[in-house]
Amino acid sequence: MAKSKNIKKEKSFRKIKRNNSWISILFFTLAIGLLVVLSLAFVEFLFSYAVDTKASGEYESIKYMARLYNSNADIEEAEKYKLLNEEGREYFIIDKNGEEIYSFGRNTCSDTGKTVFLGISDENVIAYKDTEIGYVYPTNNNALYLDYKSFIKKEFKMDEDGVFIGTREEGDKTIDYDRINNLETLDDMEYVSEINDIVSNKLPVWLSVDMGDKTLIAKAYIKLSANDLALFMIMGIVMSFLVIILFIIVVSNVISGFVRQRRITNFFFTDHVTKSHNWMWFKVKSEQVLRKTSNAKNKYAMLNLVFVKYRTFCLCHSVEEGEEVLRKVSNHILSRLNKKELCAHTTNSNFALLLKYTDADDLDARIKTLIGELEQIDTEHKFAFQVGINKIDILKDDNGKILRRKKIDIDSEYNNACAARATFEGSEDSGIAYFDNKLVEEQKWIDAVQEKQQQALDNEEFQVYYQPKYDPRTNELRGAEALIRWQSPEYGFVSPGRIIPIFEKNGFITEIDHYMIKHVAKDQKAWLDKGLKCVPVSVNVSRAHFIESDLAEQIRDMIDEEGAPHDLIEIELTESAFFDDKNAMINTIERLKSYGFSVSMDDFGSGYSSLNSLKDMPLDVLKLDAEFFRGDNDNDRGEIVVTEAIKLAKSLNMRTVAEGVEIKEQVDFLAEQGCDMIQGYYFAKPMPKDEYEQRMGN
Repeated sequence: MAKSKNIKKEKSFRKIKRNNSWISILFFTLAIGLLVVLSLAFVEFLFSYAVDTKASGEYESIKYMARLYNSNADIEEAEKYKLLNEEGREYFIIDKNGEEIYSFGRNTCSDTGKTVFLGISDENVIAYKDTEIGYVYPTNNNALYLDYKSFIKKEFKMDEDGVFIGTREEGDKTIDYDRINNLETLDDMEYVSEINDIVSNKLPVWLSVDMGDKTLIAKAYIKLSANDLALFMIMGIVMSFLVIILFIIVVSNVISGFVRQRRITNFFFTDHVTKSHNWMWFKVKSEQVLRKTSNAKNKYAMLNLVFVKYRTFCLCHSVEEGEEVLRKVSNHILSRLNKKELCAHTTNSNFALLLKYTDADDLDARIKTLIGELEQIDTEHKFAFQVGINKIDILKDDNGKILRRKKIDIDSEYNNACAARATFEGSEDSGIAYFDNKLVEEQKWIDAVQEKQQQALDNEEFQVYYQPKYDPRTNELRGAEALIRWQSPEYGFVSPGRIIPIFEKNGFITEIDHYMIKHVAKDQKAWLDKGLKCVPVSVNVSRAHFIESDLAEQIRDMIDEEGAPHDLIEIELTESAFFDDKNAMINTIERLKSYGFSVSMDDFGSGYSSLNSLKDMPLDVLKLDAEFFRGDNDNDRGEIVVTEAIKLAKSLNMRTVAEGVEIKEQVDFLAEQGCDMIQGYYFAKPMPKDEYEQRMGN
């Protein structure tokens, strides 16, 4: 599931970073290309139309020559030829075998002709290319084609950009091409008319007319005047202008696309509290830095830096002031970064850093210096900062070759840094913690416990151990405390200190409470049935249970189901539970007592509100914390506190239990002060129920 989320994030990053301007570029490039093609096609059409029009006119003149020849059938051939010669057109006549009968002028007709269609004349005609000036020729698609590009470049001195250059002498006049290139006024157009005849070019093509048993092939001229060229040039200018306009649109669109993309990227990757970078930017950038081949030889450290008690600062001042401090922190960190080092504000009071280092001691000193500077960032307040560090070492293969970090997982690396920082939980002081294999093993253990907790409960792998409580004056068994142990098929015997904190965090402790209450009630019922003298057994109920309004009824029903008397079950609460909803707690205790259960407070003296708790809570038993009986045995102040606590309990009609007692002097002292019961290694350690059962029988 997590992997799938990461993949979705990666795709989102790529979409944000991807520049879609290429789509616009492609679209407009295609549009320009299409316009250019259409422009060229239009020019081609103009030239084709001009050629077709002029060729049709010439063809009509040649047809007239053929009619002239045929209409004078009664005169001699020589006279016919003389009539045709008067037309002044070069021609020749061939018979059916293709043999030339007569020719006039120079015969520059090619040997092979093709049928072309003249649209104006609406006729199919055989046309031949001129061997000397072959700009006009028949094509394979039954049309006459004018190679105007070659013609203009050669005959009119046009440069590569399609601009006429220089001048041209024609008779007694000089043609100024610069003036033609910049046609603007009516005078210019009159100038074109003046030189129209001068610029006219006769481009030859040979057309044939069938005369029955003979064929007339005459030289036709495609005349291009200055007007024609001016028209073509104006059309070219118009088309060029359109292309330029489109090009400007493309460029402006691309530029605006880049600007828009940059704005979106900046918005998406900007933290709007510090006005600097956010986690998404950090993830993308740090991945780029760490995966880069040139950085493979460098050591890096991933940091999770936390502003301790940031919420408290905002509560005491304001959110606006808190955010202003965050901006100062961000700016200060950024001012201390070197090239290719990164920092981003990730969550409320968290910053992610990627630092480059060579020596671990230098890294440690640098971070301590940074923390010291951040603590003094505001002259009116002293802040605290905690840093978790995950070192990212150089990767090498078995031969010692440095490898590129191709598969670096930024989420995982940063999470390791966060895990190291989390070891400060409960502390409000500045500090530095490094991620190491011990943390990995602890996390693996937590995961393993959570994975197997329900299975262990169902298979009754959890065992109830009993630690007896004795009267210090008579050494008589007066009670016991039920404690949990885990006999795991995979991990062996597991002490409660390794599992109870995990259960308290993940909420499974409520299931353990039910399990313990049921098993203690079952054991008490079994011992009663055996005729043993049972004593009350205390069972811990976690503070997480007290959010349930029917807790007292749940406990009553579970014990009734097993058939155990209520007076043999004591419900034990930790002092920390009294810091929650006091009214709900008092209500639950009163209902438990009404059902015949005793209620005790565990670890009295370990917290800060014990006396206040005793004032309000109707408790039956007070358990003195084991810390009272550890350390210096000659501590008079400690004895005074214990003595007064016992007196206080008696004044409130409460029994007292001292736990953690290990030596005879402590037992004698507590007996002298009137302590009701002692629980500790001096009398007995926690034991399985079979061993405890034997003690009950003694």
